[in-house]
Amino acid sequence: MDEYTLLIAAANTATFVTGGAVAALAYRAFQRTKSAALRAVAIGFSFIVAGSVGGAIAHLGAGNVGLGVAIQSGCTAGGFTILLYSLYAETTTRTTTITLNQSGSGSDAESESESG
Repeated sequence: MDEYTLLIAAANTATFVTGGAVAALAYRAFQRTKSAALRAVAIGFSFIVAGSVGGAIAHLGAGNVGLGVAIQSGCTAGGFTILLYSLYAETTTRTTTITLNQSGSGSDAESESESG
């Protein structure tokens, strides 16, 4: 092991904890809203976290720093590509507007609109 091992382990641990928290929160939000964009955010951060773990295993387990960097960089690039997609994912929101007639003599009007 070289002089950077502790630094690499600390950085990968921080990436695992914080990236995992973001992925978990995005997944919980996706479950509530069923938004494809939030699902993509959860998947994107999961890729980044997986790359961090895979890179750490290659570096610490196999002793191959180059392979670890390649794994981590590839997964980070893939994760950011998925995050970029999440910003452009089409989200459809359905809005229902109800107007009440307070005079009591008319009927209630209801309209629905869909925007993307």
